[in-house]
Amino acid sequence: MLPEKPEIVLVVDDNNTNIKVLFEFLRQFGYKILVAKNGEDALIKAEQGQPDIILLDVMMPGIDGFQTCERLKSIPELKEIPVIFMTALAEPVNKVKGLKLGAVDYITKPFQHEEVLARIQLHLKISKITKILAKQNEILEQKVTEITVELSQSLASLQQAQVQLVQSEKMSTLGQLSAGIAHEINNPIGFLAGNLDFLTKFINNLIEHLQLYQEALPSPGEKILRHAEEIELEYLLEDAYQMLDSMREGTDRLRQISLSMRTLSRSDTANKVPCNIHEGIDSTLMILKHRLKANENRPEIQIIKKYGNLPVINCYAGQLYQVFMNLLANAIDALEEATPPHPTNPNTFSPRKIIIATSFHRESQTIAISFLDNGIGIPENLQTKLFDPNFTTKPPGQGTGLGLSISRQIVQKHGGKLSCISTFGKGAEFRIELPIE
Repeated sequence: MLPEKPEIVLVVDDNNTNIKVLFEFLRQFGYKILVAKNGEDALIKAEQGQPDIILLDVMMPGIDGFQTCERLKSIPELKEIPVIFMTALAEPVNKVKGLKLGAVDYITKPFQHEEVLARIQLHLKISKITKILAKQNEILEQKVTEITVELSQSLASLQQAQVQLVQSEKMSTLGQLSAGIAHEINNPIGFLAGNLDFLTKFINNLIEHLQLYQEALPSPGEKILRHAEEIELEYLLEDAYQMLDSMREGTDRLRQISLSMRTLSRSDTANKVPCNIHEGIDSTLMILKHRLKANENRPEIQIIKKYGNLPVINCYAGQLYQVFMNLLANAIDALEEATPPHPTNPNTFSPRKIIIATSFHRESQTIAISFLDNGIGIPENLQTKLFDPNFTTKPPGQGTGLGLSISRQIVQKHGGKLSCISTFGKGAEFRIELPIE
């Protein structure tokens, strides 16, 4: 069946017999034939007719085929049209010259009809594949850019929300904000994750398409080789997979944070509910993770977990998670202030650590949770005031002095105890003891 829009072949030859033979032969296969008898006429016909492929005689009066090809390739609208030279010149030097000028192939006179048809069909197919690949690559780059922007915006919004959460000392506000943020970012995360799968399939399809193209043309022309080198094709494909892996890792990180925020928000209830203590601590750590990273003033803060085998306890989970948030944020603040050089090497800093330990005491039917940091510790004369309302060791404007006071009230509401053990210069340990019922 003939295509709806016939492909256009421009035949450029000063020999009427050659033109007639090619015209009659190619027309049988549904091609629309344009004819030019010299180089100048060929340039005019090419601009007017926009052919899909050009058969160009080398030896012509006026400007020859080489000059005509060079001028065609200098015109932006025409430079991508494949050019096949027709010549009786068999010397390799002439073929090399033509290929360097941008031609894709040669047909040697006298013509073999089957060879002419096969080469036209092959290069039209290659031209179509090249256009499709270019378009798909453009779409792919646009999608990658859009997803990267969305990820950056989501991460920026999330980090801003995390700062607000850390500064908040009311769990009701924390729960509402967590639920809202988790809901807002959940749909974009799902969209991004789904698109990443499609992008991976997209790239795989492009590579398979490219391999078919390479199999169809095992010895491509100079132009194709040069273009592959210019775009660094080999590294381009490798980088595409690395970009996808990086975006997938970022999406997974967003999912983990969203899950942690939902865990914290769901726990904000007016009644006691069964609570997994370790899940609450881990969710709190996820929210505070950005504060644990190394900065210009200190190395990364290490979290060491020494979790025991705890039973599920009934508690006001949201309020208890607020205590975890307050104690961990205070420990991080203490480590921010404690960055003394290592005693044997003034150019290095001692590792900053927070040890989180849990244990179950069967005899008393209680659990213990401790947060131990190796910061500067708390002077003995201040330890008795730690849980007083409005008392703070932080500079003016950096703390309300309510965090530890509220935390003790919450623990006492559960029938438990919150205490502090500290040696100045060696860190501090805050210990929670709670009944399991």
